[in-house]
Amino acid sequence: METPPVWALTLVYWLHMLATVAWIGGIVSISILVLPAAHKSLKPADLLAFIEAMQKRLEPLAWFSLGLLIATGLFQLSANSHYNGFFDVSTQWSLAILIKHGLVAVMVIVSAVQTWEVLPAIRRTLMRRDKGASEEEIVKLQKREERLLRMNFILSILILGATALARSA
Repeated sequence: METPPVWALTLVYWLHMLATVAWIGGIVSISILVLPAAHKSLKPADLLAFIEAMQKRLEPLAWFSLGLLIATGLFQLSANSHYNGFFDVSTQWSLAILIKHGLVAVMVIVSAVQTWEVLPAIRRTLMRRDKGASEEEIVKLQKREERLLRMNFILSILILGATALARSA
């Protein structure tokens, strides 16, 4: 395959980094800055409402970023001289890329659980808050959402590590 023009590769690398910063940056800032501060200042029901409102804004950005990461990542793979097939593990680069993609797949699953299972449950609970949703139920959902967010935080750190390993090859 012919090497793409430098301007195209530059644009793709920039978009890939921009999407990475948007997705992982959101997860990291929420995990390290926002939620710890919210825990100290909000009651459980208010915290759950805050998490739902925050995720409502983050989710579209995260899913758009993921789509952009997939598109730009495939382009980068096709242009990389190390690429010998998706499941190739013959070099440090190919092994690191395979690990990275496996971690991204897990991250997508965790994000899908957040989007299509936990957040709808949070919304239902918040709608019933005035009609008797228990404090225990609210805290349980809050902890589940935070556990999934923490998992994505750890996965994002591991993904960046696999990327660094591939770049050093």
